[in-house]
Amino acid sequence: MATPTPSATPPEAPEADCHEHAGHGYITEKDAYLKRLKRIEGQARGLQRMVEDEKYCIDILTQVSAMTKALQAVAMGLLEDHISHCVVDAAVAGGPEADAKIKEATDAIARLLRS
Repeated sequence: MATPTPSATPPEAPEADCHEHAGHGYITEKDAYLKRLKRIEGQARGLQRMVEDEKYCIDILTQVSAMTKALQAVAMGLLEDHISHCVVDAAVAGGPEADAKIKEATDAIARLLRS
């Protein structure tokens, strides 16, 4: 068995993984997220048409509520993916990266609660 040499490249830190394309926690569900976001985009266009066509206020508000729920579902999925991937990886590594990822997730949760 060969021992690693000091010039061996250390594995990437979890924080770097989460900021790199292949390391995002949602990457395995990317197609599903894109499909949901395209559906939400269609809902937004539908809302614009409803206003242009002067539809009844309550009908528009009902569609706004549906779109809001759809966006919240995407946000919750992304948050869950981030916590189970990026935050867990950083927590395993420990140190300041773990603290930073936990704060980042906590701040994201706070923003979602305000919205």
